[in-house]
Amino acid sequence: MVDTHRKLRDRSSSTDGALERSVTCDRCEKAAVIDRPYAGDHLCDEHLAATIRDRFRRQLHRQLPRFRTGTIAVALSGGKDSATALLLAHEHFRRRPSVDVVAVTVDEGIRGYRPKTIRAARALTKQLGVRHVVVKSLELLGTTTDRAAARLPGTAPCSFCGVWRRQMLNRTARDLGADVLVLGFNLDDLAQTVLMNVARADVARLGRMAPHGRRQDGLVPRIAPLSEVPEREVFQFARASGLPFDHAECPYAGRASRNVFREAVWNLEEAVPGTRQALLRSRETILALLENSEASGAPRRCEECGEPSTGVLCRACEYRRELAGPVMGTAVS
Repeated sequence: MVDTHRKLRDRSSSTDGALERSVTCDRCEKAAVIDRPYAGDHLCDEHLAATIRDRFRRQLHRQLPRFRTGTIAVALSGGKDSATALLLAHEHFRRRPSVDVVAVTVDEGIRGYRPKTIRAARALTKQLGVRHVVVKSLELLGTTTDRAAARLPGTAPCSFCGVWRRQMLNRTARDLGADVLVLGFNLDDLAQTVLMNVARADVARLGRMAPHGRRQDGLVPRIAPLSEVPEREVFQFARASGLPFDHAECPYAGRASRNVFREAVWNLEEAVPGTRQALLRSRETILALLENSEASGAPRRCEECGEPSTGVLCRACEYRRELAGPVMGTAVS
C-alpha cells in the first residue's frame, strides 16, 4: 500500500529542515520554510500564508462572483485541505452577516479512521464558531463503506465510497439551502483528476469535475478555492496555523487507482515545475472548445432516486443494486 500522507510529510519535513538551516525568505529576513520551484522563490510561514490567502480570495471571486448573501456549505472531512478551506471561508465571510457558513461532514462508516477525523472537524468548528452538520451513510443509505467493502471484495472501495459521499454532500447542501458547496481540493488533487480523465478519454467528466462553471439542475455548484495551492503548501499552512486536523490515511486508499496518477503528477512536477498549473489550464481550454457540445450538457435525473445522473440510474444507485445482489465473500454486520 502506498502511504501518500507519509510521503507528503517526508517531502515537506526534509525540504523544510534544510531551508530552515540555510535559506531566508525572499520577501523578508525570516527563515524560509518552503521552496516553490514553479514560482522560483522561498517563503517563510508568514508570507506563505499571505500568498495562500491571496490565491484563495482570487479563486473565490472568480468561481463565486458577486456573492453577498446566502449560505456557503463547506465539505469538512477533518483533514488538512478541508480544514484550511473552512478557515479561509470563515475569515472571508465573517464580516458579512448576510452570509451563513456551515460545515458538512460525511461519516461513511470506516472504523479506525473516520471517528478521528470527525473529532478533528468538531474541534475546528467549535474553535471557529461555525455550525457543523454530520451526516451518516448508515442512516441515509442504509449501509457503510466497511459493510460494502466486505460484500464487494472485487470492487475498489474508493469507487462506491466516493460516489456515495458526493451524493450525500450534495443532498445535505441542498437541504441546507446552500448556494454553493466549497470543496478542499488543492492544486495536486485537481491536476491528478484532469490527468485521470484525459488518460481515460473521459471528456464529459472533465466538464463535471469541480469547480463548476454553470449551475445544473439538482446539483449544488461545487467550487474549489484552493485550486491554485499545492498540497505541500496547504499542509505547511495548516500545521503552522495550528489547525486541528487528522493526517491519517484511509485504510482503503491503497487500492485507489488515483495513486498511479498522484505519483505521475509528483514526478512530472519535479521534472517540469508548473505541470500542475498547465494541466488545469488544459482543462479550461478543452471546456471552452466544447462549451456548446453535448459533452458539457447538464445531467438527467436518476429514475430510482431522482438525483442528477448521466444515465438511467446514477452510479450511487447502481452500486446499491450491486450491493443488494448475491453476496461476494463473507459479509460483515
